Parts: sequence; structure tokens; C-alpha cells
Amino acid sequence: MAVNDTVFIYSPQYQAYKFHQDHPFNQLRVELTFDLLKQMNAIEDKDIITPKIASEDELALVHDKRYIQTIKRAGQGQLNEEEALNYGIGTEDTPIFTNMHEASSLLVGGTLTAVEYVMKGKAKHAANFGGGLHHGFRGKASGFCIYNDCSVAIKYLQEKYGARVLYIDTDAHHGDGVQWTFYDDPTVCTLSIHETGRYLFPGTGNITERGSGKGYGYSFNIPLDAFTEDESWLHAYRTSAKEVAAFFKPDIILTQHGTDAHYFDPLTHLSASMAIYHEIPRLAHELAHKYCDGRWIAVGGGGYDIWRVVPRAWSLVWLEMINMKAPNKLPKSWIEKWQTEAPVTLPENWYDAADLYKPIPRKQEIEEKNAATVAKALYSIRQN
Repeated sequence: MAVNDTVFIYSPQYQAYKFHQDHPFNQLRVELTFDLLKQMNAIEDKDIITPKIASEDELALVHDKRYIQTIKRAGQGQLNEEEALNYGIGTEDTPIFTNMHEASSLLVGGTLTAVEYVMKGKAKHAANFGGGLHHGFRGKASGFCIYNDCSVAIKYLQEKYGARVLYIDTDAHHGDGVQWTFYDDPTVCTLSIHETGRYLFPGTGNITERGSGKGYGYSFNIPLDAFTEDESWLHAYRTSAKEVAAFFKPDIILTQHGTDAHYFDPLTHLSASMAIYHEIPRLAHELAHKYCDGRWIAVGGGGYDIWRVVPRAWSLVWLEMINMKAPNKLPKSWIEKWQTEAPVTLPENWYDAADLYKPIPRKQEIEEKNAATVAKALYSIRQN
């Protein structure tokens, strides 16, 4: 492998993005992932790139300038409650914390750093697991997300490099902020595979959300039924990712790697195992080389079992990027280091046991419903 063929964007300062001790969004998972990779000798010092801080002009590619100033004031304790709520902050989901503008700008800067390395040819692939905040809107925070690094990075890719971007989102929650930002834009194609919004935030992501104006036909949604298992989830992912990539033929692929489709996740209702987190990056890697000369950026996202799920799942993305196979066992040194802090027993094995959960009674019904959803979502491009 050439020097810097793959880069890992990382800073200990990612931990500054912290709402409060009991909030489900916990960036310790980035540190856990980084340490797991270090302890298995899967990452070297030359691979690690310090993120830049996104400038206000870069944030303003997507976000309203008044909103940016409001976030700055909020982080300095200068915002009243009523005004905060108008901008989606000061809520239970997205509470105000000190220096929130600075912490959020670093996460965006991490994804922009990944963009620069890939587009300038200094790396084929780049990972920024501190990013993936896909719910942020132009002038409003939402779902733990203050600034939307995915949207800013895509707009940056368009304006600086004229790139056609395929955005693939496998978070259990619909990638609404990114979808709506580019809903009328035919040079950005969004594909979101998520749990149906019937019972889950943000309640959007129906197959009928296909884009508007010139962007009609460039937004794809696969809302999966609650309790979907590996086979059905993977059928939806493989089928849609392959067909959408062949239809759109992107210049670069940006993948968002929320890990909350896993059975252990406390906020969602899907029943996937670690098996899907092996396949997600494998196929993304394949598509990047088929259509984009290898240009692939991976960011983080949701994932609220930070001990048993996120480090294994995100590590698999990096291992795929560097063409390294995951061992059967996690390093004992990593388990021993973190077990005293973890409220659950850390896994010893990389992949989950077959008896992870009791059989789902509606398995066949769920699989048939999901297959029909995939067919409907892809109908328009199958006719061409």
C-alpha cells in the first residue's frame, strides 16, 4: 500500500462534543474505536491526520449565517431559552453545552479534511468517525446534530471540485438533513436505508420522497420494517446500493455509518448483527473502485451501544479500507483496558453468535414486506 493510501481523521478534541454525562450521544465511541484499532496494530501514526476546524464561510455553504452566530452565542451562555428553542437547541435531544460552536466546527472540519485528502489525490479513502451528523438543517439543530458535516462536505465537493456525489446512509434513522439539503439537486444522489419512520425519529424517509424539480429521481429511501434481520437488511442494501450506483455513476462516494441497526442498540427496533457491518464497507469499497477510481469517504453517525457495537462496527470500516481481515477475537488488552468503565460485558469475539436473540415470529412477513419496498423504491431506475 502506498503511503497515505488511506487516512484516519482523528483528534482527542472530538470528545468536546458532549451534551451531558447521561446523553445517549457519546463521542467516547470514537476513542474506543481508535484504541481498538491501535491495539490490534491496524493503524499507524502516518495514517492519522489531525482535523482542521471548519471556518464560518465553510459552514455557511449549508448553514444560515444567523444560525451559526446563534450557536456561537449559545455556547457562551448568551442565549435565552425561547430563542434557543427556535433553533432546535436547548431541547432534550440537543441541549446547549459550553463551546458548542467550536466542538461542532471541528467535526465538520474533520470531514472537510477527509475531502481534501481524497480529492487532492493524497489518499484513496478517508475515515472520519467523529462526523456523520446527518440530521442538522440549514437553520436548525435536530436529533443530536448541530452542524451537518455530511451536507457541508457534499456542498464543498460540488463547489470546489464539481463532483457528482453519491451519499449512502445506513443509519437506522433516516438521513433527513442531507436529503432535504439536496432534494432538488440532480448532481447529488442520496440513498438512505433505515428503519421505517412509523415509530422512529425523524418520521421521514418514505419511498415516495424521490426529490423535487431537477432533483426528482435522485433521492432514494428504503424504509425497513421494525425487527428486520440480517438477510433482509443485506438484501435491501446490496440491491439498492448496486443499482443506484450504476444509475448515478458518481465521482465520489460518501458513506454514513450509523451503527444503530444492531439488535443491541437501545434507541431503535431493528435486529441486525455484526454481519451487516462487515458487508456495508465491503460493498462501498467495491463500488468506489468501480465508479470513482477508489474515491471513498466514510463518516460515523448514530450508534448508542458504544461499548459492544460501535467500536467493532466502525473498526470494520477501517479494516476494509486497508484490506485487512478482522481476527476472530478482539484484543485482550483492549477488553481489559475498558471493561472497568463499561456497564456491560465487552464482547470477546468480533462477530455475534447465531443465538444473539430469540427468533422473530414475523420473519417471513417482514422479509416479504421489505423486498416489496425495495422494488418500489427502485422502480423508476429499473424502467430505464
